[in-house]
Formats: sequence, structure tokens, C-alpha cells
Amino acid sequence: MLKRIFDITVSLLVEVVLLLLFVIVWMLIRVSSKGAAVFKQERAGKNGKPFVFYKFRTMRTDVDPFGPSPKSGEDPRLTKIGKFLREYSLDELPQLFNVLKGDMSIVGPRPLYMEQMKEWDDRQKKRLLVKPGITGLAQISGRGELTREEKLELDVQYVEKASIWLDIKIIFITIAHVFGRKSIYEKRYSVTEETRGQK
Repeated sequence: MLKRIFDITVSLLVEVVLLLLFVIVWMLIRVSSKGAAVFKQERAGKNGKPFVFYKFRTMRTDVDPFGPSPKSGEDPRLTKIGKFLREYSLDELPQLFNVLKGDMSIVGPRPLYMEQMKEWDDRQKKRLLVKPGITGLAQISGRGELTREEKLELDVQYVEKASIWLDIKIIFITIAHVFGRKSIYEKRYSVTEETRGQK
């Protein structure tokens, strides 16, 4: 209950403060490239339940939405405004509405594709015991520098150690990383695969 109150309070506060930024970003996306400003995709939520995930669109509309994550800002699939949004994590802002709906939390494991659940062992599936988050332990511990296996292990560690104080710590470190633009792009997807679509 405390975490839900925290999520609603923070998400509402940020949405009110950044309302003008939401409008500006939406307009820039619409005028700079064809397609909707908000990207929607089905992701795995708590207990593996699917939900519709929101992001500001950063890629052209004619590319595979399930393709590998960009490895640099020079990826031709990124729009000009999309590169900027990714590097400052502004593309994640619409997920505040996912938080208000109750599909996500401010802090938690990042929501992944439904099909990726088939790849996880029993320990890794523990990440599904909590709601996915806008940011999490894996995102402040290396983000793009980490492999899939390292991210999943950190997600499980978050579930095992979860507390409101850990959430607050993660939020403050996330803010520092955003301004420092740390580890934005994925270097290697897995210890066995060079790259793939974990985002």
C-alpha cells in the first residue's frame, strides 16, 4: 500500500511539473517524422500478465518494433529527436501513465517482451513477483554495459531486497545518471549472443 501511494504521488507530481515538456516533446515528434508520437507495445507485467506499455516514439515507423536495441546514437533507425530523447531518457516519460493505471511502479524491473519469459529459469522469473518499473537496480548498476543475464540477476536482487528506502535511493541515482547520460546504449545483449532486443 505504501509503495502504491508513493507511485501515485510521485507520478502525479512529475506529470504536473513536466506537463509543458510533455506537450513540447509530443509536438516535436509529430512535426519531425511520420507516425504517432507515443509508441505502444505489449509487455510482461506482474505475474507475467500482459499490459500496454507507453513510450515516446524514437524510431522510424517502418522498422521492426521487436528488433535489437540501438548500439549507438548513429543507428539509422533513430529519428533526430529520438536520439535526443533516448540519451536523456525523456522517451520513458509516458510510462508515468502506466504507473497511474497500476500496470507499473516508479521503481522495479524493466518490463520486457512476453516471449522473453520463456528464456528465464525459475530464479530469473522471480522478477515477475513485483510490478515492472520505469527505473530499477539494473539501470543504476550499469544499464547498457550489462548483459541480459546480469540485468536479470539484479532484477531478482531488487525483488529480494525491495523497500521504500531502496526505491528512493534508486530514484536519486537515476536522476544523476540521466544528467550524466551514462551507459545509454546496449553494448552486448548476452554472454552468448552479441546483441538482441532487451531495452
